[in-house]
Amino acid sequence: MSDTTSDIPTVAGVDDLVKRFVVKREEREVDKYFRALVKMQGSDLHMKTGRPPIIRIHGALKELNRGPIDAEEMAALLFPMMNDRLREIFDKEGGSDFAYTIDVDGVTWRFRVNMLQQLGKIGLVARRVNNKIPDFRGLYLPPVMAELCNFDQGMILLAGVTGSGKSTTIASMLDYINHREAVHILTLEDPIEFVFTEDKALINQREVGIDVKDFSIGMKHAVREDPDIILVGEMRDEETFMTAIHAAETGHLVFGTIHASSSPSTIGRILDLFPEDLHSAIRSAIAFNMKAIIAQKLLPSIKPGVGRVPTCEIMTFSPMIKKLVLEGHDEKLADAIRIGIQEGMQDFTMSLKQLIDDELIDRPTAFEVAPNKEALKMALKGIKVSQPGIL
Repeated sequence: MSDTTSDIPTVAGVDDLVKRFVVKREEREVDKYFRALVKMQGSDLHMKTGRPPIIRIHGALKELNRGPIDAEEMAALLFPMMNDRLREIFDKEGGSDFAYTIDVDGVTWRFRVNMLQQLGKIGLVARRVNNKIPDFRGLYLPPVMAELCNFDQGMILLAGVTGSGKSTTIASMLDYINHREAVHILTLEDPIEFVFTEDKALINQREVGIDVKDFSIGMKHAVREDPDIILVGEMRDEETFMTAIHAAETGHLVFGTIHASSSPSTIGRILDLFPEDLHSAIRSAIAFNMKAIIAQKLLPSIKPGVGRVPTCEIMTFSPMIKKLVLEGHDEKLADAIRIGIQEGMQDFTMSLKQLIDDELIDRPTAFEVAPNKEALKMALKGIKVSQPGIL
């Protein structure tokens, strides 16, 4: 896509056009820190007034070898990154999200940037986005992910905290479909993170604020643009979820992300978006349209050359899961996941055990994040936990 100072819209999959836009602008002083992030193979760049730039490498924070940046220098470094629209948002809301691109040794790199204020001073956090969209094997995702890409309609949600790899997993799923089906994939993103290269699919990517004024207008357009698959980004409010669920009800396959710690807790997280008198109707909409909720966490790996790997909890909407959701028995969903292996389900305990068996993570890491440490201990000993009645 174009640099943020340009109003030229992104054209999905046209890498040469992207490169022309990047080369077109002058080098900025801040670019050297983004370049350091790429060369050090870091995941995030943090810039805070009073500290040197900080890069996260394989989960650990490392200061760059320079002095602290004062408020005047920080403003000179960061404000030129924003165009008038982004600066207006920043001044009004105290923060602004956008995509940023630089050229490193002839390769265009993209970053997801959040410009922020804290204690009245400007700062930045930027996430490096891999140029190549990795496949399921490259991300160490379970094989069942491929099966979840075969639905014709419905909704699939990726749950997790910020930085848990949700966007990367969805990009991998969409690219899997791209290489296998002649379908129309439409994404509505704020900002665009991965630029897809079309294979069998027709792909249109629209960025809120550049290609379309806002999310609401973008979704209104979407239903008239003949999509088979829609990526709607983050489920952050009532309107977003209702628009997405309506698209799923009308025959589209919809992907989205949500901030939740587990698959079962995602149900409550969605309900929190709505007044209580609508909860019954929302439960019905979830039960009959949701195909799967995948909760994900990233863990440091012990395998040479591998930085972090995901542990995944997968809840597919089997008849049992639908029944529990409809009846409001969310407390029984975790047990239903444990006995739902035949329906492609797995809980974090199963996932952590597999990562240990595959020598991707060590035991201390697994036990540190395990929701049920005793269950993991028994699983590693080969002991199956007896299942309580859940119906």
